[in-house]
Amino acid sequence: MKLILKISKIIPILFLVIGLTACSSDDDSNGGTTPPLQLSIVETAIASPQLSSLVAAVTQAGLVDTLNGPGPFTVLAPTNDAFDAFLLANGFNNLSEVPNDVLTQILLNHVISGNVSSTTLVDAGDGYTNTLADGPDNSKLSLYFNTSNGVRFNGVSSVTNGGADVSASNGTVHIIDAVIGLPTIADFALANPALSNLVAALQSADSQNPSPNLIPLFLDQASGPFTVFGPTDDAFAALLLELDDTGNTELGDLDPALVESVLRTHVLGDNVRSSELTTTTVNAINMEELDIDATALTITDPNDRVSNIVASLIDIQGINGVVHVIDTVILPTLN
Repeated sequence: MKLILKISKIIPILFLVIGLTACSSDDDSNGGTTPPLQLSIVETAIASPQLSSLVAAVTQAGLVDTLNGPGPFTVLAPTNDAFDAFLLANGFNNLSEVPNDVLTQILLNHVISGNVSSTTLVDAGDGYTNTLADGPDNSKLSLYFNTSNGVRFNGVSSVTNGGADVSASNGTVHIIDAVIGLPTIADFALANPALSNLVAALQSADSQNPSPNLIPLFLDQASGPFTVFGPTDDAFAALLLELDDTGNTELGDLDPALVESVLRTHVLGDNVRSSELTTTTVNAINMEELDIDATALTITDPNDRVSNIVASLIDIQGINGVVHVIDTVILPTLN
């Protein structure tokens, strides 16, 4: 019965595609040839054999009308092989086993409002945009892109060879080689090379026995929500010089328990976006007091050290919290 319902939804679209194709070959009244009508995003996917799983997923989730709408949209379109790998990795035997609410959000996490060409991405180099998927408090999830080695999204999916800039009547399609899961705070840290020292600090903290398991915590979609003030690699480098001006101290030389305490001082126990920051004193999850200046976008730690929130790198929204990048590592109370 499910198969019949799916086919019944797809058949009208197929007839529309066939009709458009037939019309494109008809002569106009002036004896010329009518220009072919451009296909919509959904019709473009239907016309591509390697995107049949995407068509089935969009139909199952009830997003056909949305993606046939005026847009414009930019759709990152996973191949059939990408869907097969996604189902296998998540323990599903077939697409119908994926709960529709989960499938809907995963698909919307592949949709960007507006036309975004590969040239635009390459010119930017790397950065963040938002998808149509829902995060905490009616926010929209962020998407990280990096073009240092092809065009890559959230560190897990790349545009396929020849799959960029497929033009549609209501937007653009980029064919990608992996399904992009709903990103967590840790996913963003792992994806962005400029946050590699933050990842190394998390690994150091987790090396204790027993381990605090910070990475699993921030990878868990059901955890939080949290707000993380994420120091850049340069911020960690500056901290090491602050602790030892000889330059002989590396991150791995620090006591993992101290690193854990430092990291917990960067985390609030709620999803606080930049528009919700107020000039006040807040408690990190380890109960250290942080003074927030919402106008200057600064954080003053218990040692009167000031960190600046990088205005261009705020509201990096994951499914379990939000990240604001900072230029100076926050320290807990130093005895």
